Amino acid sequence: MKTFLLASVAALALGVASASAADIARRQMPAKAPPYVAPAYNWTGFYVGINGGGAFGRSDLSNPAGSVGYDVNGGLVGGTLGYNYQVGQAVFGIEGDVDWADISGNTSSGICRGTTCSTRNDWLGTVRGRVGYAFDRFMPYVTGGAAFGDVKTSIAGFSGQTDTNAGWTAGGGLEAAISGPWTAKVEYLYVDLGKDTCGVANCGVSTNTDFHSNIVRAGINYRF
Repeated sequence: MKTFLLASVAALALGVASASAADIARRQMPAKAPPYVAPAYNWTGFYVGINGGGAFGRSDLSNPAGSVGYDVNGGLVGGTLGYNYQVGQAVFGIEGDVDWADISGNTSSGICRGTTCSTRNDWLGTVRGRVGYAFDRFMPYVTGGAAFGDVKTSIAGFSGQTDTNAGWTAGGGLEAAISGPWTAKVEYLYVDLGKDTCGVANCGVSTNTDFHSNIVRAGINYRF
């Protein structure tokens, strides 16, 4: 009987010790917390920004004496205002901008032989829709809409004529979230400001002007 009691006490003590050791082990090795997963970037909201870049294109003049075409090029810089709305990974938006421009060209050939004809664009604005696809913090997009700008046609010896034209634009780009509310973008736009007519009083002979350009520019936006 005494031997049985001693064996029982020893077994109980061993069980208590094992349970205490297991409890200590559990307290010393807490379970790992699940890894943090950052929420997906959301493009919805208003934004303002600045943009700038270069342009190259062509101007074509025509009058009863014939026609001539020549290259135009230059730079532009201005401001941007827009709004995005994200649905799933699709991003729909509207964007407007107004830029100071210095895009011009001239020729002394063809119907301008013996004098100099020139075309100049001093400001450019667009109002465009945008459709993008969000890869979290990166968004490629296509864009298109209306374009507005001045077109000045000059022929040496005459005062020339400046008119505000309305046309169209289309292109695409890539925008990326860089830090906090800031995003950066690069984009290409084709701009056609349509046809303008410089009258006899300003150009000597009624002359039609076509003006179109390719714009490559970058921008930085601040999102609200």
